[in-house]
Amino acid sequence: CVFLQLAALERQIFDFLGFQWAPILGNFLQIIVVILGLFGTIQFRPQYIVVYTVWTALWVTWNVFIICFYLEVGGLSKETDLMTFNISMHRSWWREHGPGCIRRVVRPSSPGILEDYSYVSVTGCIIDFQYLEVIHSAIQILLSV
Repeated sequence: CVFLQLAALERQIFDFLGFQWAPILGNFLQIIVVILGLFGTIQFRPQYIVVYTVWTALWVTWNVFIICFYLEVGGLSKETDLMTFNISMHRSWWREHGPGCIRRVVRPSSPGILEDYSYVSVTGCIIDFQYLEVIHSAIQILLSV
């Protein structure tokens, strides 16, 4: 359970860096329910253990959805703002900061375009960001089972 807690905390940090509000909410609930599950196990509180068991099933389902989302299964698209509740245009932090990625900001040269607008070019990634997100979700599923 400690590894599950640490993995959820690590994932929470990277989701905060990418401003992905749906996964942030899910990770927050995961951390709270794992604490309740540990407390319920230590104190032998059956209702907490039942809550933890039900939540674990929901958590596995959520992580399967994340895997399907980033692999674009069944008409899902990782280019949508679904993970940010359509509030912002932020994406996975791993998109620009993955292992080996070289991030280059290109400022627009056309007149009339806002000065603070820029295009980010990312090249040289060892592993694409969607596979890193899939790996994170797969680890969460393995730790939950």
